[in-house]
Amino acid sequence: MKLKYVLLFFFLASSLVLSAQNEQEVSDTLRKDALKVYMEASDFIKKEIPFINYVRDIKEAHVYIISTSQRTGSGGTEFTYFLVGQHEFRGMKDTVSYASSPDDTYEHRRQKEVDVLKMALMRYVQKTPLSKYFSINFSAPIKEEVSIDKWNSWVFRSRVNGYFNGQKSYSTRDIYGSISANRITSDWKLSFSLDFSNGKDQFTIGERMISSENKSRTLDALVVKSLGEHWSVGGTSSLSSSTYSNLDKRYRFFPGLEFNVFPYSQSTRRMLKFTYYAGVAYHDYAQVTIYDKTHELLFGHNTEAVYRVVQKWGSINVGTYYRNYFHDWKLNNLSVSGSLDFRITKGLNFNFGGGYSIVHDQISLVKGGASAEEILLRRKELETQYSYFTHFGLSYTFGSIYNNVVNPRFKSSGGGGMIIMY
Repeated sequence: MKLKYVLLFFFLASSLVLSAQNEQEVSDTLRKDALKVYMEASDFIKKEIPFINYVRDIKEAHVYIISTSQRTGSGGTEFTYFLVGQHEFRGMKDTVSYASSPDDTYEHRRQKEVDVLKMALMRYVQKTPLSKYFSINFSAPIKEEVSIDKWNSWVFRSRVNGYFNGQKSYSTRDIYGSISANRITSDWKLSFSLDFSNGKDQFTIGERMISSENKSRTLDALVVKSLGEHWSVGGTSSLSSSTYSNLDKRYRFFPGLEFNVFPYSQSTRRMLKFTYYAGVAYHDYAQVTIYDKTHELLFGHNTEAVYRVVQKWGSINVGTYYRNYFHDWKLNNLSVSGSLDFRITKGLNFNFGGGYSIVHDQISLVKGGASAEEILLRRKELETQYSYFTHFGLSYTFGSIYNNVVNPRFKSSGGGGMIIMY
């Protein structure tokens, strides 16, 4: 009897082992046959879309995905995904997008992102052995009626933020906020905003107390009319004040014209646009300027050129800006800035960016300069002939080309967020 039970035990154990081996072989086969995709994917995407192989090398991928995003008229974000096939999928290309609402939660946005990516990938997964494991369901009935937008595309937004920090010998206070109204359609872009800020720093050095305050107010208006896929006409107007810039009041009105070499519908992938403004400004200064002015009426113009392209090898953003006043062309400003993200080779990526400005138009500088406190606290605009900034980085990754597994154990619970960007 004992031998009978021993044989039965070994039979059951061997059956379980063989079953586990068979399941493992099937799982390995499915993983081997899965679509290889190159993209910067969050842990959530990897968990929610487990039927593809996330590879680190773009050359190994059957499909690579480039994503871009831009703000919508409602205050949300439009996410666009460009899928390009390689190897046996060469010649297959797709573009999908969705627009989030400003009221959407983080959970809703990332779930919608997953849903859109799943739909986009089906055309490619269909050509793999994994296609037989999928079924398609329609989850909601189609409404026969379309509701009318009672706001007529107008979106209103307000915010107030405060920041307070201090210790025994130091304290700082910053309060800022804004109110805006925007209406953005394919034909018109209307934007109105009111912004304010108030900051104060206070230091105690021995028996001496140093205090500095900075205030600004700005009322802006922008009106733009579309003239097709390449041209736009519009203008900006503003009323502002700034203790930093020595402006008690400033009024500006600058109409302009813009031309985009590529259609605006392609702006998330490539753009080369030229914009020209010309107009008038009135300055009422808080203190006498270095040109012995307390107020003045100014006429001037400015032009800018922007180039942007996003490709599988990376992205380029370059912009130039020039302005001057008509009464004295020596009062001008020329700025150039740009950034480059470039994939050099497998696992090796380089990014670089920076900007440089030639500054000859500081007409609002206070006569007599700034105090030591204002210089150290940067509460007053200081005389300069140039300004610059730069950043760069290099990264190299090597090892397994697959990156499918998500393991969140002992993961830091710091700030969250999710961006898919190549």
